[in-house]
Amino acid sequence: MDDSSTLHVQKHVEFIKSLDNKKDLESLLTEHIRMNGAYWGLTALDLMGSLNDLDQDKIISWILQCQHDCGGFGGNIGHDPHILYTLSAVQILALYDKLAVLDSSKIASYITGLQQNDGSFYGDEWGEIDTRFSYGAICCLALLRRLDAINLEKAITYIVSCKNFDGGFGSTPGGESHAGQIFCCVAALAIAGSLHYVDKDLLGWWLCERQVKSGGLNGRPEKLPDVCYSWWVLSSLAILDRVHWIDRESLKTFILDCQDIENGGISDRPDDAVDVFHTYFGVAGLSLLEYPGLKHIDPAYALPVNVVKRVFS
Repeated sequence: MDDSSTLHVQKHVEFIKSLDNKKDLESLLTEHIRMNGAYWGLTALDLMGSLNDLDQDKIISWILQCQHDCGGFGGNIGHDPHILYTLSAVQILALYDKLAVLDSSKIASYITGLQQNDGSFYGDEWGEIDTRFSYGAICCLALLRRLDAINLEKAITYIVSCKNFDGGFGSTPGGESHAGQIFCCVAALAIAGSLHYVDKDLLGWWLCERQVKSGGLNGRPEKLPDVCYSWWVLSSLAILDRVHWIDRESLKTFILDCQDIENGGISDRPDDAVDVFHTYFGVAGLSLLEYPGLKHIDPAYALPVNVVKRVFS
């Protein structure tokens, strides 16, 4: 095997670990989404068998400092709470088997307060509505075993109202089908036991059409491939049991070609700058492709299968 045909696990582990104390312009500009970044990095580490390489107590202490009195979590200490950061916080604590440190009723109350009469969810107090937030609410509450806190029937009805003629889903009713939104809607419906609302063959066809000549996947027709869609598209296909509809080997090659084999990390496309976002989604995509040595990831909860089994055992 040459260098580009294998996953350089230790290089990627070291790259993620180096981000913990990094102080540069990029880290400053992404300070507000540090909770998401922590989730991406730590989940990738866990998939590669290296979760314990970082200080667990330090990370958990930081997470708890990001929680507000309302129950929601901010993207960093002192930042406003948001449903997406709240989900990432809960997912990280699930990785560490520390969900017990949380007041689940307090978090459930926060999320319940964001649900609207039509079943949709605000992302935060400022009122943006997006199916990403529907997924955030349903996934987060399921992990906390508090799905009873919301009107789940209305939440499902709203998600279904965002379905399009091509089988895909948009961010709001009438919004263009997009692979990221499709993951959010399909995964939320799967968690809620409502996957029967999805036309598996129609949507499966739309998703497998996202593969381009390079082997990579794009998020919409006529767009460039991007490693992150190795998760958004592939996880949806996995939930629908349609992964075999794409060329798995060419996708694997595309992801591996996006590695920085000298310094670690994975980029969106070959020879671009690496970041933790694409590193996580590249590793997660390879996990769904059953790459040797990686833990299996749950396509709906976006956490290692063993973690999900532990949460619901």
